[in-house]
Amino acid sequence: MEIEFKFCIPAGRLKAVEAALKRGTVVRTRLQARYFDTADQRLAADGMVLRLRKEGRRWVQTVKATGDNALHRLEHNVDLGTAGAAPAIHPQRHQGTPVGDRLAKLLADGSDGGVPLVERQSTDIVRLTRDVRVTGAGGAVVEMALDVGKVVAHAGTPEQRASPVCELELELKHGDVQGLVSLARRWSQQHGLWFSTVSKAERGARLLAAQETVEAVKAEAPHFGSPHPDGRAIQQAVVASCLAQMLPNASEIAAGSEDDEQVHQLRIGIRRLRTALRELAELDTASGLFDAAAWEPPLVEAFRALGELRDREQVVKLAQPRLREAGAPEFDPLAGDAAAKSAPSAGDAVRASAFQNVLVSLIGFTAAGPAKAASESEEGGEMPPASPAPLDADAARRVLRKRLQRLHKQVMREGERFESLDTESQHRVRKRLKRLRYLAEFVAPLFDAADMGGAERYLKALRPAQDALGEFNDEAVALALYREATERDSRAWFAVGWFSARHAAGARACAKALGKIDKAARFWKKK
Repeated sequence: MEIEFKFCIPAGRLKAVEAALKRGTVVRTRLQARYFDTADQRLAADGMVLRLRKEGRRWVQTVKATGDNALHRLEHNVDLGTAGAAPAIHPQRHQGTPVGDRLAKLLADGSDGGVPLVERQSTDIVRLTRDVRVTGAGGAVVEMALDVGKVVAHAGTPEQRASPVCELELELKHGDVQGLVSLARRWSQQHGLWFSTVSKAERGARLLAAQETVEAVKAEAPHFGSPHPDGRAIQQAVVASCLAQMLPNASEIAAGSEDDEQVHQLRIGIRRLRTALRELAELDTASGLFDAAAWEPPLVEAFRALGELRDREQVVKLAQPRLREAGAPEFDPLAGDAAAKSAPSAGDAVRASAFQNVLVSLIGFTAAGPAKAASESEEGGEMPPASPAPLDADAARRVLRKRLQRLHKQVMREGERFESLDTESQHRVRKRLKRLRYLAEFVAPLFDAADMGGAERYLKALRPAQDALGEFNDEAVALALYREATERDSRAWFAVGWFSARHAAGARACAKALGKIDKAARFWKKK
């Protein structure tokens, strides 16, 4: 199984990256690869890649598949020697390996030959490689590879589409994964690189489909490796789940996508991650990455930058039809909005070195072994001090019960006096309800074995309150926005009056919806 980071290089930084790489001994290789799939692209759909690549004078056949987190990939290579012409592709060459057996199942159709393969795309890359030993990182040796070239899609017509490649890959050859993380952080910060989840095979697939924007990736439940994970395993699985949503969306946005749904899903991913890091910290206190001083500021800054302009635009989009129906005069409340003009782009927010540093660190945390999940204290050759062990499975569940119960009670208590709270406190109730929902979603599999519907019923009971608080918050944002706009246009006063008149009724609706949550059975309680 290979463990690697892949970063995109801004066009203006390529020369600097190449010069830095050449400060050590580099090897230059031309890589010409051909990628194969079935006509219905079943390999791509399963996250697999089958390729035949000429590496200098040698031919190598490779199959890859997605692993269990953002760093891991299953891989098997077969060296085919130095034949002049390209050898035929034979999936059977990978027989008897985990990834080869997975490939065989995908290609099986009941016949001896299996599903036929067709060439879908090719690459022509010049690669510069250099091995780097990371000082004080458990003897880690990392292969750095600078790839510059192009991907070509073979659409079965004379018209072939091409896409440039300019990326830096860092692969752990042996040693501690934290050595890889340390090196990745240093290079990404020095050269303004950003983590990318888009493989060369996927680039080709997009070219074939003439696809400029891909669907946003939504949240999925964590995958725990065992039915009774300890505290560290819970942390790693939940953070991996958050990153599985964040990384693909962040990768697209950093590369220039302005898709609203990708931005929205990335913000949800950041919210989920902040909940995980806040609520799960006690499960393994040795995880230094769960220190708020380290992770909170970059995540908050990115979240705000991604949402500042989008939130205002979305609120206006929802408010304008309702105001129009109520007889409001027509005008654009965002016209002349200085905040909108000065706001950073979504791409700038994602490419920011502090945000990328958090991503790289947390990816490394999910990939680390049990002994050193968050330790980077070996630099300088000193042995790290003994760290407390993570909580065992039973103790971890006890802590999670307390966290869920605490959040539930806080939401209930604040719901009872919601109408008397100030605006900031009402907004805090909404954020706490989100934390309760996300934490419940994260840990449901750890409590829900006996009654598989218990967590689902509880989460369903939260939805009316979430909807009511969401609408109430949108109207509060709209009220503030239109009040601000009165300084530029007196027509905004109609909206100020309309939203002000609705405020009390909205608060009552929220209090009523919050009160109903207490009737829901709490799935985390012992039967």
